[in-house]
Amino acid sequence: MTFLREHAPFSNMDDAHLAHFAEHATLQFFADQDVVIAPDDEVIRQFHVVKQGRIRGERENPDTGETETTFEISQGECFPLAALIGERPTRTLHRASGDTFCLTLDHDNFVTLFADSDPFRDFCLRGVSSLLDLVNQRIQTGAMASIGPSHSLDTPLERFAIRNPIVCSPDMPLRRAVARMHENSVGSIVITDDARKPVGIFTLRDLRTVVAEGTTSLDTPIGQVMTQNPCCLPAQADAFEAAMLMAEHHFAHICVKDEDNALIGVVSERDLFSLQRVDLVNLARTIGTASHLRTLVSLRSEVSRLVDTMLAHGADSGQVVKIITTLNDVTVRRVLELNLKRHDPGIPFTWLTFGSEGRQEQTLLTDQDNGILFQTPEGMTEDQVRDVLLPFAETVNQELAECGFTLCKGNIMASNPKLCLSGQEWDDWFIRFIDASTPQNLVYSSIFLDMRAVFGPREPLHQLLDKVLGRIRGNALFQKMLAENALNRRPPLNMFRGFRYAPDGDRHTIDLKRQGLSPFVESVRVFALAHGVEAANTLERMQQLARKGVFDDKDANAWQEAYSLIQAIRMRAHQQQLDQQQPLSNYINPDHLNPLDRRILRESFRQAQRLQQKLEVTYQL
Repeated sequence: MTFLREHAPFSNMDDAHLAHFAEHATLQFFADQDVVIAPDDEVIRQFHVVKQGRIRGERENPDTGETETTFEISQGECFPLAALIGERPTRTLHRASGDTFCLTLDHDNFVTLFADSDPFRDFCLRGVSSLLDLVNQRIQTGAMASIGPSHSLDTPLERFAIRNPIVCSPDMPLRRAVARMHENSVGSIVITDDARKPVGIFTLRDLRTVVAEGTTSLDTPIGQVMTQNPCCLPAQADAFEAAMLMAEHHFAHICVKDEDNALIGVVSERDLFSLQRVDLVNLARTIGTASHLRTLVSLRSEVSRLVDTMLAHGADSGQVVKIITTLNDVTVRRVLELNLKRHDPGIPFTWLTFGSEGRQEQTLLTDQDNGILFQTPEGMTEDQVRDVLLPFAETVNQELAECGFTLCKGNIMASNPKLCLSGQEWDDWFIRFIDASTPQNLVYSSIFLDMRAVFGPREPLHQLLDKVLGRIRGNALFQKMLAENALNRRPPLNMFRGFRYAPDGDRHTIDLKRQGLSPFVESVRVFALAHGVEAANTLERMQQLARKGVFDDKDANAWQEAYSLIQAIRMRAHQQQLDQQQPLSNYINPDHLNPLDRRILRESFRQAQRLQQKLEVTYQL
């Protein structure tokens, strides 16, 4: 029982169920190369847990006829779940690798445990998905200790929405509408049409503006002063989606609609997060309205505290990196706005971001990867525009560095003349980039093909990306070279399923970003570009590739979960480094992890290997 408690799912099971396992299990020995189970055996009737040694899975490659190792099972891991639950023979030969001992449970006792233990049944049915839940629960429990329980961010909005919200028609005088708000002690009133569809919203903040400006009579119809086309979400949307919209656009109310787009409720910022303990929206608004750079610098320290709080409220790793990216976006926009107030260059431009920020996958450890896309005004040359924009960009880059976005060592910044370009220059640059697939250009692909607009008009970037994606879809050679380049980032597993350490960093460490996440990011990017997926976020790319039939649904789910598991462990490491006042780093020593985390990393890296194998087969590498 002591041994079992060190490994999932047994670490989550009741003592009585563990005792049942221990009482009815037998210890079996297999010498090196012994066959444990094989496809020509009968229906599987035994459940095994490796206590010492390893089990290697072998299958024949139908193309080559050669026997290949498809997986390795190490201490604390179970087999063969799919065959046992499906009551069929195994499809893979399981062979002992070295002297191996297994705890073995017969079919009847396995069925008893499966029926009586929820954690055991969940693990048997869901596999790696249940491991992801365990990691997120552990992170959430640790963060929750300091702030206490509250609603989960996965809670549907219909649970928060105020039923029978206060509404009025567009022709109601402002005075009567405000009186109705006061009588009902609410901070907003929704303006609806005859079909009860929301056409506008008026809030206490809007009232302050009306009173301060003093130009509008209180007898004016509210339709003339309302905010038109209020933000709406369906009742099935969750609290996280609402919070992100509020943070992005700096508003505090969202209308909730039914399937017919009729209003059914209103959710406020205060409704979402009781007592404002999760103040994502408030922090984003404070950053977005800061009047001085020094205020922005001081507010950035709040982001780490907020990450802890959001984790405690049920945000998973994918949500948290989007939260961090959203706050980074708000900070970048505010730095740009403050500089435009001081010295507007007078030329419209789009501020671009590349790499992890372009993918909305930033953690607390981040640097700058940005550029400018401008439209050349009539009567000016592109060089003249650059002469105006580059000093502005230099100031912005330096002020972003003061806010914690370190300057890019490779000078991938808007103050670099090579990255401050007109729409036509960017297009010409990508033509050369795609046609001349030099090693440097392939390195650039990991940066510039993940781009997003953070400030300024979006349409110029959309037009550019439309042309770029079209060229890549039609260039099989470039796709193949991208695939070859993606395979340079191999997951850190050696042939014995141990960890392959990073060539740099401290001894016996692995780099969770370059060795763990990059194999997913680089491989998925190739498939996404080849099939016209414009999304830059890795998880969103996987989802769209599954919808297009490029990825099998089960494979896509496994890859998304594995990617999220690595990101969760990386994020927790960053939080621990901050708690211990250590510099942020992506390096971890796997020997310092608990058995569950080591197992999760091995399984996740193995999924990265499977994804890369698909890339190799697709492009015949």
